[in-house]
Order: sequence, then structure tokens, then C-alpha cells
Amino acid sequence: MSHPDCRLNLRPLGTPRGVSSVVGPHGVGASPGDKKSKNKSIRGKKKSIFETYMSKEDISEGLKRGTLIQGVLRINPKKFHEAFIPSPDGDRDIFIDGVVARNRALNGDLVVVRLLPEEQWKVIKPESNDKETEGAYELDLPEELCGSHLPQQSVKGYNDSPDVIIEAQFDDSDSEDGHGNTQNVLVDGVKKLSVCVHDKGKEDSDTPVTKDESTSMSQDPRALPEKSLQRSAKVVYILEKKHSRAATGFLKLLADKNSELFRKYALFSPSDHRVPRIYVPLKDCPQDFVTRPKDYANTLFICRIVDWKEDSNFALGQLAKSLGQAGEIEPETEGILTEYGVDFSDFSSEVLDCLPQGLPWTIPPEEFSKRRDLRKDCIFTIDPSTARDLDDALSCKPLADGNFEVGVHIADVSYFVPEGSPLDKVAAERATSVYLVQKVVPMLPRLLCEELCSLHPMTDKLTFSVIWTLTPEGKILREWFGRTVIRSCTKLSYEHAQSMIESPTEKIPEKELPPISPEHTSEEVHRAVLNLHGIAKELRKQRFVDGALRLDQLKLAFTLDHETGLPQGCHIYEYRDSNKLVEEFMLLANMAVAHKTHRTFPERTLLRRHPPPQTKMLNDLVEFCEQMGLPMDFSSAGALNKSLTETFGDDKYSLARKEVLTNMCSRPMQMALYFCSGVLQDQTQFRHYALNVPLYTHFTSPIRRFADVLVHRLLAAALGYGELPDLEPEALQKQADHCNDRRMASKRVQELSTGLFFAILVKALPLQSHHFQKVGKKPELTLVWEPEDTEQEPVQQVVTIFSLVEVVLQAETAALKYSALLKRPGTNGLLGLQNKEEPDAGGPEA
Repeated sequence: MSHPDCRLNLRPLGTPRGVSSVVGPHGVGASPGDKKSKNKSIRGKKKSIFETYMSKEDISEGLKRGTLIQGVLRINPKKFHEAFIPSPDGDRDIFIDGVVARNRALNGDLVVVRLLPEEQWKVIKPESNDKETEGAYELDLPEELCGSHLPQQSVKGYNDSPDVIIEAQFDDSDSEDGHGNTQNVLVDGVKKLSVCVHDKGKEDSDTPVTKDESTSMSQDPRALPEKSLQRSAKVVYILEKKHSRAATGFLKLLADKNSELFRKYALFSPSDHRVPRIYVPLKDCPQDFVTRPKDYANTLFICRIVDWKEDSNFALGQLAKSLGQAGEIEPETEGILTEYGVDFSDFSSEVLDCLPQGLPWTIPPEEFSKRRDLRKDCIFTIDPSTARDLDDALSCKPLADGNFEVGVHIADVSYFVPEGSPLDKVAAERATSVYLVQKVVPMLPRLLCEELCSLHPMTDKLTFSVIWTLTPEGKILREWFGRTVIRSCTKLSYEHAQSMIESPTEKIPEKELPPISPEHTSEEVHRAVLNLHGIAKELRKQRFVDGALRLDQLKLAFTLDHETGLPQGCHIYEYRDSNKLVEEFMLLANMAVAHKTHRTFPERTLLRRHPPPQTKMLNDLVEFCEQMGLPMDFSSAGALNKSLTETFGDDKYSLARKEVLTNMCSRPMQMALYFCSGVLQDQTQFRHYALNVPLYTHFTSPIRRFADVLVHRLLAAALGYGELPDLEPEALQKQADHCNDRRMASKRVQELSTGLFFAILVKALPLQSHHFQKVGKKPELTLVWEPEDTEQEPVQQVVTIFSLVEVVLQAETAALKYSALLKRPGTNGLLGLQNKEEPDAGGPEA
């Protein structure tokens, strides 16, 4: 499925600010191959475009003295000349104006900046919105805050074995900290494959970049109120090149066919405007590219940056491979994975040699003596119907005194992954499984994640369990941790569990249930599900009484054609009581393990913290709500949650306003992070803001997260099963940082995969034309649909969004924007589909 007239983001990077639009890689003032360029080279007067980086010694000293600031660079995906780093004090972001000031750093790099003199700071116009001053945030709400991954099709939906509170979002996958621009992924996707319009603010490749209107420098900033200024800086060093330096894009011939460069190089134009144009040797290009360039006009290539000199406007690179036609799922997917550094190669023979060789594998007899035998207990899994990597199971046994013995049983992945082995090293490097719409890139070989470790029913499995004695109200009376052996009696889907919850007194017909082992009955499983549901409701209620926060946002699920793999439709995923049931016990287990490991190893525990919202962005939101007369309380996570749940009514308009405000509240939220307890001295920083708990970790998904494997090893050491992992606090922190980086990359890939499928789906809609305008200050979108009957006139639909809902357009919230785009006249919902449950969606994940 190719779209030659609507290729992906063909516009390349514009000229750096303050530099002529005709700067070549070997001289300034001329395009590649221009005579002026050659003359300048002959005279040996190359002029540097970028500053030389400071020395490591000077950087270290400047950071200590506070004259330099470090942070992760975010480049605005819609205005690539704008970049930002977070302010250390939580105030408004620090602005980096233009490509030259970025000094060859790419999006996501950890950089060091020096503040510019105050007279060079950005002047903020009164009408500027947060997007212009806070720039390129991408939504990263903590999973615990809003719900897990985007539902997946035909493979294990995001088998995010439910262990948190954040469903996947419409515009972000598992949103773990959200400040929000990820909806751009979907917006850009629609433009790429369907609308193909040019964004205001995206400079043409042949036009010099000029100052943005909102970045006025015409008056002396020192004469303006402090609130009108935004601190501005320039990059002086790259501490860590976290960007992969790989990009997808298109090949072009150089403009001057008579130049010397023309005979050596082609121009690579990245799809991502935030990456510079790159010169690649012609020897890397297809043999007939020079003679038949049009044959490759719609071919996607992968290119890697290998150098970027101070005197060069463009980077130098190597063409890695041809992917295929732009707009097709597999080439685009491979490009996304490569750009974000996801290792999707086959596991090496060295790694596979670490796996059990004699198949079918059975548990060694001596292992049973080392574990608590739970094989006779009524234990079962609840997962998406197509799930194959089942890493958590539940049990609930009524006790004579009216209480319950409740167990969470997690696949004992660490048993199969010896510390320091080649398998361990590759799992640590991958750090996470990556869930795409159509497939998964696993962290571990499939023999482990889908067979040996996966808790399939009626098979003996090794597990790590947390077992509590709980009152019906969820109060913990006793707690036990240990290695176990289980034999799951059945594999329930979320639909199965939901039907049991909705039919508490009726027997579910056998034909509507999966096979159940003969040692147990469907009635026994049904009672266990109902008991777990009752306790989960109490746990959930108490969590929110204790001050937890949840920001529920729309998430999109696709139905795919089994033969072509193309999207046939989409719907909004419904998060129901069966999801919430699993979520509550995963949260409970994660918190219990966090406390257990931290008590035993206070300096060497892997925990997960969620910092409070960004001060400046939160203050702006408070001010906005006050102006709108909305009685919102932002003093704590619990207060905010109460405001969101109690401020609005149940009518459709109130729910729409709540949807908008929920999305706005996600923007100040920070990212949840893994960390080593011995590295942070202030224990108040250990807290998890969204859950409002002092300690939290990830224990419940070791098949897909390496952090959980590390936590399993720590728990085993705490229980005396083995030695403490050979990691000092600094080394454990380094691994935590890597898990954070790969988790973020995984989420970006998930978002882009969703955007790709959504864009392809939208491309197939019978939308004849569209027009967006502002009537006064009110936004208006006119859609012209092809008639169902060719003899009829096209159907025109005018969508106006008013009152609070117009904030959706200002903030570019995907939820209402796409609902407006896709809701055809006369239909009931997204693409005419009713909201329905997603059979392949994983549970929430904190």
C-alpha cells in the first residue's frame, strides 16, 4: 500500500538560524558544489557554524559551580528550530533557539547548556500558550497514573500483565508521566498518509529560517516584566548521545550536477524534521540511483549519522539499507524500530545455548523440595484472549474465619536467566519487550516468554509468589513471600472474568468458558473471581481515599485483516472491572515487594518513583482553571483526583469537559523512574506521586521487563535463596537509567506504531476534502464526505468546538480532535463503531 503523492514528511531540515540557506558541508555561503564553496576551501578559510564543545574538565567544574545546566533535550516536532530542556527548579523550561544553538545535539540527548545573557532571552507574548514556552513534551504519564498500554491486535494485546493503573492512551501508550505532545504522532501520521497539508511553522527546506513570531527580540528584554521572559541557552556539550543517530527518510540527488560533490554524495532527507539532512556516499546508494532517481522517490531508507563537523551545515552518514515503499506497514515499522534503537534481530546461538536444550523441559525433581507446592490450589490466569506470555496468576481461598488467603503468583523468570550469562546480558540490553499494533519484539527468546516461563494451564510452572491473609475489606493480616510451584487450572480472558463478575448468581455455561482442569470446577473458579472482585473494590476504594490519582484517557484499539494485516477498523477500549481486579492485586504485590526488599537492602534496592508535577506548568493550569471558574484542587494527587471525579456531571457535555481537563492535567505530570535506593539520599524523593505511596517497584512482569528480573533477584536474596546480585549502588543505578531509557523508547515506538495504523485507516475513509478555519476565535472544521450513492451530492459536515472543549484544539488533544475527524454523520461513534471491549488489551501497568 503505497502513497506516492503523500510520502512521509519529505520536508528536510531547514537552514540553521543565522546561517545562509546555502551552506555546504565544506564551506559557508554556498550550496554543495557551488564555486564559492570551492574557492573558500582553496583559500583555507572554513568558517565554523557550530561552537567547539567545552572540555570535560570545564563541564564538570561548571556543573559543580552552577554556571552550567544539564538536561534532556526536547526538540519541538512541529517547529524543529525550537528546543527545550527542563529547568532544574521546576520553573518554565529553558529555551534553545535554533539549530546552531543546539550545537549538533539531537532529540533525547543528555546535554549541558550555558544560559545566554538576559538580553537574548525569549520574549513571551501575552497570547503565547504553553506549547510555545514549554515546547516539545511528549506525553509520558506513569502507568500507575492512567492505565497501561495501547490495546494490541491478534498478538497478546499489550500483555501488560496488569500491574498498574494506566490504560494506554489514545495519544500515548502507557503514559507514565505525561506532559503532552504525543498526539502529534497521530496528527502527523494523518497528514503523512491522508491529508498531506503543510504545518504552519515548518520552514521549507530551501528557505532561510527566520525568527518565530512568538520569539520576539525587537525590544530590550531587560525592560520587560520577568514573567514575559523565558531563559534561553545554548548547548556547550553532549554528555550522552541517547538519540540512536539513525533515521528513516528519502534519497535525493544534489542540486548542482556539475559539482564535485554531486559525483560523491547523495542527499538523505530524514522523515523526522528534528534530524539534520545528511550527505551519504553514492557508493552506499543503489547502483542506478543517479540515472533513475525517480524510481526511488517513494522508497524509504535507513541512514546513520557518523559525523557532524563544526564547519558543516549537514551531517555525514552511511546508508544502512533500503526498507521498501513509504506508507506500507512493514517498512515503516522497521524504520521506527531502527530509529529508536530497538534490537529486533534474532537471538544469537550463544544466547539460545543458555536455554534448556532437552525439550520438552520438565521441572527437575530436586526443585520441588526448594519450593512451596501449590499445584493443588485453585490458581488461574486472567489475560487478553490471545495472550501467550502469561506472567501472572491469582488465587483466592476462603478461610474458616471469614478471611481469605489471596496469592499473586509471578513467573520465575530469574530461574532461567543466570546472572552474567549471555542471555542475561542481552535481556539487560533490550530491557523491555516492545509492543507494536501487529506484533511484539520480545525481551527474551520465545521459548522462554511463550513456553517455559508462561503460566499455561494444566502444566507445572515455577513461580515467585506473594500470599496474604486478607479481610474482606482488604486489610492485610499476614504476608508471605517465596518461591513456589503452581499448576494453573484455567486460562481466563478478561471477557470470561467480566461475565463472571456481571453474573454473580448465575452459572456460566461450560461452552462459554475455557477448559478447566478436572481437579477444579467452574463454580470454584467463579467464586474465586467474585471474592477477588469484592476485595479489589475495597482495595481500590481505600487507595483513592488514601490519596491516589488516576487520569483516565482514551485509548484506541484496532481490528486487523488476518490476510493483509491492514487495519479494518478501530474502537475505544473499555477498561472494566475484570481489568481493575487484576490491577489491584498487581499493585498490592509490587508495593509489598518494594517494602520487603528495601527493609532488607536499604542501599541496594531497585525502586520506582514518580515525582510531583512540574511546578510552572501546574501553576499555569491552576491559573487557567481559576479563570474558567472551575473548582479544581491541585494541592495533592488525591485532591486532584477528587476534583476530577466530583466536579463534573454525567451528561455527555460534562464528560467531554472532563475528558479535556483530564488531558490538560496530564501535561504537568513527570515521568516515573526506576532508581537505586542507595543513590538518592532524601527518602521523600522515593515517593510515588500518582499512587501516593512511599515505596513502589515493579515485580509482576519479568517476562517483558528486565527491571522486574532484577527485583526478583533482590527478593530471592532477601529471602535467603541466594547471594545478593553483584551490583554496587552506582552499577544498579546505571542499569536503572538504561531501563528508563529503553522504556521511554519502547513507548515512543508504540505510539508511532499506533499512529501508523491510524493514518492508514484514515487514508481509507471516504473523506473528499477538509477545511479548518477560525471564525472569530472559534475553531471550525469542515469535512466533505463522498456520498454513499454516486448520484447524490457530497455530504458536508461542519464541526464546531466551543466553550471548554475548544481547549482541545489549543492543546491538540487527540481524543476530541480525532473523534471529530472520524465521527461520520449518522454514526454512533468512532468510525461508526460502538465502544466495545478490546479482546487483546493488556491490563494496567504502574
